[in-house]
Amino acid sequence: MTVSVKEIVENYDPSTSLDKASTPPSSWYTNPLILDFEQKTVFSRSWQLVGQTTQLCDPGNYLTCDVAGEPIVVVRGNDKVLRGFFNVCRHHAAAIVTKPEGKAVNLSCPYHGWTYNLEGALILTPEFGGVANFDRAANGLVPVQTAVWNNWVFVKLKSENPSLEEFLGNDLIERFEQLSLEHLRWFERRRYWLNCNWKVFVDNYLDGGYHVPHIHGELNSVLDYSSYTIETGERFCLQSSPIVPDKAVAKTAEVRKGERAFYYWIYPNLMINLYEGVMDTNLVVPRGVDRTEVIFDYYFADVSKQARKRNLTSIAVSEQIQAEDVAICESVQRGLNSRSYATGRLSVRREAGEHLFHRLLHSDLKAGLIP
Repeated sequence: MTVSVKEIVENYDPSTSLDKASTPPSSWYTNPLILDFEQKTVFSRSWQLVGQTTQLCDPGNYLTCDVAGEPIVVVRGNDKVLRGFFNVCRHHAAAIVTKPEGKAVNLSCPYHGWTYNLEGALILTPEFGGVANFDRAANGLVPVQTAVWNNWVFVKLKSENPSLEEFLGNDLIERFEQLSLEHLRWFERRRYWLNCNWKVFVDNYLDGGYHVPHIHGELNSVLDYSSYTIETGERFCLQSSPIVPDKAVAKTAEVRKGERAFYYWIYPNLMINLYEGVMDTNLVVPRGVDRTEVIFDYYFADVSKQARKRNLTSIAVSEQIQAEDVAICESVQRGLNSRSYATGRLSVRREAGEHLFHRLLHSDLKAGLIP
């Protein structure tokens, strides 16, 4: 029997309080129709992190990325304004920019040489004389919304509100202003692949540390699990724990310092993890109904040559945690495909973040059902 997207979406009640709530049905994690619908709704309507302003300092600097399955290019114009466009030539749809990042005088399609300036206007169409009813001004690159927060560059495919500031919310913005992150410098990017739905990874992150004592023994050694806190905002969740180095595994204690660890999640797919002098961002990108890429960017207060060994040790600690998460998330995906499982309950003490995530997802999916 074929089940419609509408039936799958409506098989979840977002009005249920946390103490009575269950997870969305397993079909949200296993049905390809839901993933396709999420790309058109959740990922097209939310602000997506695509890079850093340090990659786009000068006119002509560009970066390319994928947002909601769409090819995107972000470029600094000659007027120094940052703009984003669909990376699709208006002639026969080839990608105009083919490198991950670089610098260009103009944006020239490698297929037939159609050329656009850095502001997206079409300026050259080789051997196109005699074509009737062609409006060059109407054939510039199609723009996407672009904005900057905390030196991170975001784009949004759908043109309607909210703005990036409205999407993040004043509470979250004010919290990050107090963190004073300007001393942190980008160090390295790494990519991780999981055989699971993207929401499985987010659920795992948002379980309020519930899995930490069972899955992440060395991380647990540096955290005060009993004092772990969970706060939810309109579109974010902050999990935080005191750091207790006295009982920690030595290599973890060496690179996980400070008074507290902060774990921010911003709807739908961005995590920001903070310790003293250390930060990493995790962007969760769906690559299939049961395939996910997580892009980690690592930042440190000291990125000098002398600090390199310590920074790589910190990344190694992170990679061990990631390997543990990969194993459990892939196990969960296998279980979600079992005929024995439909939904699961949520811990009131630990899983308020997951509950928020599920309700926000439902809101976007439900809105997408409206003609």
